[in-house]
Amino acid sequence: MQHDKIFDLIELEHRRQLEGIELIASENFASPNVMKAAGSILTNKYAEGLPKRRYYGGCEVVDDIEQLCIDRLCSLFGAEWANVQPHSGAQANAAVMLATLNSGDSILGFSLAHGGHLSHGSPVNLSGLYYDAHFYGVQQGTGRIDMDDVSRIAHTVRPKLLICGASAYARDWDYARFREIADEVGALLLADIAHTAGLIATGQLNNPMHYCHIVTSTTHKTLRGPRGGIIMLGKDYPNPMGKTTKKGDIRKMSSVLDSGVFPGTQGGPLEHVIAAKAVAFEEALQPSFKVYTKRVIQNARILSEALMDAGYNLVSGGTDNHLMLIDLSSKGITGKDAEALLGLADITANKNMVPFDTKSPFVTSGIRLGTAAITTRGFAEKEMVQIASWIDRVLSHGEQEAEKVKKEVNALAQSFPLHA
Repeated sequence: MQHDKIFDLIELEHRRQLEGIELIASENFASPNVMKAAGSILTNKYAEGLPKRRYYGGCEVVDDIEQLCIDRLCSLFGAEWANVQPHSGAQANAAVMLATLNSGDSILGFSLAHGGHLSHGSPVNLSGLYYDAHFYGVQQGTGRIDMDDVSRIAHTVRPKLLICGASAYARDWDYARFREIADEVGALLLADIAHTAGLIATGQLNNPMHYCHIVTSTTHKTLRGPRGGIIMLGKDYPNPMGKTTKKGDIRKMSSVLDSGVFPGTQGGPLEHVIAAKAVAFEEALQPSFKVYTKRVIQNARILSEALMDAGYNLVSGGTDNHLMLIDLSSKGITGKDAEALLGLADITANKNMVPFDTKSPFVTSGIRLGTAAITTRGFAEKEMVQIASWIDRVLSHGEQEAEKVKKEVNALAQSFPLHA
């Protein structure tokens, strides 16, 4: 059989991950067992529908796999119901919106420009194209969400769906207050916990399951599973939109959300990915995962403090979770240039807009960093201080210093496998 160049490229990517330092907040290193399941023969099986309710034959085994995945997820988060079929977090959000809203209904989410996610109403996303999107943000002086401001906007907009969750917000969320506001304006409350799911599952951060009508997430990031999405309900309940069965009975919310996934926004589920999700959820149920998530937060705090000690301005003045957003305006360098310089040193980060940014999303005034991936490799306090020093050296002195730092980065990375 002729050798396929794609495998040479995969090995190059493997070397890149192994030899560098991964600080992109949304990335992590899935375990060998997760990847084994994702690359299994389950990719051969079509299974439209739900366990025991399929449109194809031969689904006996994948039914058991998907049900086990659901059961493990519900156990992990204390949920009563879950759908594990969404292909991504954005797909999960789209399915929720299709199930609960009509085109043109108002939604209220966290502004993308302040750290939100594009699937929460961005005008370039279907959530902003098909629904009437409004936004809340952070306060300019504190870099934090002001719940009184959220309440004021919600009472003005009166959204059908209120969304909490972010991709670049370093603080925990007051889900109880969000629920109070949602109830006051008659909105459903959706929590998108894509970035912090692993930290929430082990009790490191507030749990939205007790307060939010619907919870969505990805399964990678801090959950350390395969790329994918999930939808959960803390408790099932009759859908408040009044959707009925053919007999005229009010459908349960779980049924409405199931329909939002299939046939609403997807066809057949990816059973090999669902199996990989099940493996990741079982890993997350082990005591060692709680130790890991504690270290993720500890590392983030140490790294953020070391950077602030070096004179860097962190939005909101620190972090409660795994990520930090650095405003580089005072350093005279753009996020785009900072990302490129760090890349020369084999330190991977991403440019990111900061609240009230005056630069475009392609340039930005900031960078976002996260500790989930490096903690998986076993990095601890000593390495956090060293990474902060490397970042400062590279951003302060440019390309020549980046070449020197690269050698030091590669030498350190040799001591840490991808899975400690």
